Amino acid sequence: MNETITFTQVKSGIGSPEAIRATLVGLGLTKMYKTVTRKNTPELRGMLHKVQHLVKVED
Repeated sequence: MNETITFTQVKSGIGSPEAIRATLVGLGLTKMYKTVTRKNTPELRGMLHKVQHLVKVED
């Protein structure tokens, strides 16, 4: 498994429940097409799974 994971927000969180929007902020995704690289942890994978319809993951 890679030590880091890179992901990009490709869809807006507008109209999503507050929990989904809070997860995006927790991931560091505050704007469309922002790309973030983080350490690959089970907690991060869970957050990405929750917003999988709004992000694109590049391992």
